[in-house]
Amino acid sequence: MPTGNVCYAFPPGFEKAVQMTREELDRHIRLMAALKMFELGKISSGKAAELAGMSHAEFLETCGVYHVSVFNYSAEDAKEELRKDVAQCQSLAR
Repeated sequence: MPTGNVCYAFPPGFEKAVQMTREELDRHIRLMAALKMFELGKISSGKAAELAGMSHAEFLETCGVYHVSVFNYSAEDAKEELRKDVAQCQSLAR
């Protein structure tokens, strides 16, 4: 679990409105923050997993559940990586 504390307030009864206990809501808010910061490239997947209070593998699996790509490449970076992969495959086929 993360060691730092973040304080936030929400309206009375909010946890009932979202049908969660206060503890569930706290875990969910941490997870959503971790997913979004990772998606925006603000933190690594390892740090995001730490913030969410889960293992790295669990976080990567959770990214799939929430449709957050684990590949933070720009279009140009992705194109370059693909070019390198194709070149490597071609050299292996020779």
